[in-house]
Amino acid sequence: MSQELQVTPLHALHIEMGAKMVPFAGYDMPVQYALGVRKEHIHCRESAGLFDVSHMGQLRLHGENAAKALEALVPVDIIDLPAGKQRYAFFTNEQGGILDDLMVTNFGDHLFVVVNAACKEQDIAHLKANLPEDVTLELIEDRALLALQGPKAAEVLARLNPAVKDMIFMDAITIDLMGVECLISRSGYTGEDGYEISVPADKSEALARELLGYEEVEWIGLGARDSLRLECGLCLYGHDIDTTTTPVEASLLWGISKPRRADGERAGGFPGADIILEQIATKDVARKRVGLIGLSKAPVREGSKLFDANDNEIGIVTSGTFGPTKGAPVAMGYVQSDLAALGTEVFAEVRGKKLAMVVEKMPFVPQNYHRG
Repeated sequence: MSQELQVTPLHALHIEMGAKMVPFAGYDMPVQYALGVRKEHIHCRESAGLFDVSHMGQLRLHGENAAKALEALVPVDIIDLPAGKQRYAFFTNEQGGILDDLMVTNFGDHLFVVVNAACKEQDIAHLKANLPEDVTLELIEDRALLALQGPKAAEVLARLNPAVKDMIFMDAITIDLMGVECLISRSGYTGEDGYEISVPADKSEALARELLGYEEVEWIGLGARDSLRLECGLCLYGHDIDTTTTPVEASLLWGISKPRRADGERAGGFPGADIILEQIATKDVARKRVGLIGLSKAPVREGSKLFDANDNEIGIVTSGTFGPTKGAPVAMGYVQSDLAALGTEVFAEVRGKKLAMVVEKMPFVPQNYHRG
């Protein structure tokens, strides 16, 4: 018997707005609205898009040693994460694989952690099994999560509280919006400037309606969320990264903090550290995650096999679509390391045909984060 899908606090509003709903990570989620995926994508790049990301897991870690305890599970500097700042991290396993990627924010008296919906239960179990007794894990179940993304996001949100304009990329504050205390970070997964807003569940619909009342703002579904993040070279857990890929294979070296590397002051000490640090030192991995641009107009989808010019199988596509901003098929996937150089031509198998693609630098379109 299939398990009943969960719903977010904004589910009824999506239905009212005519959303097409699909099962995603155990939730009934909006994949698109009346505008359609392509127009939603372009609207977010040009104006402001509102996303319901309440399916993601929101957690708090309390206790004096919370940062030290979390740092033991990720190859990221958590101990020196300043109050009011957020950082991207990933849980690793003993083989150096990635269990999930997550966002960690230091709110001063606690750490606020957002994990992927599909990994929520296993992440909670992983934390419970590894946190010391003096660190408390709190599962937040009474808050929704909204993302407001796009070049006009700051202008729109500042109408509700001008203080948001003073934030820069990866800042986080507790702030009042419409008389309600919200946790806001200036971040998001579209490559655009914008904010993620944790709001009490019972106040989320009023906030969403207020934001949608501005002419700059449109609802954006999972379809455009996927094409937006892919154009900006951002991984989707369970597709581009998983337990079998190491951060080095996944080209996520930027996510491994200097203090945790071999020559850092707190080197290693996370699961799979020996394997990951060895891969960094030797640059010896069999495959690498690369960006791919199609030379024809046909999109290349996840699961398409990749071949070299001599018809040898060399890898696989892990995400792919037509990039509305790029104006070409965009994809990412894994290829043999010796074929990962920029400009290398590879061929994707689509319905029995071999379509030419070129290894290209990611992001495919510029990231527009507000760095001040």
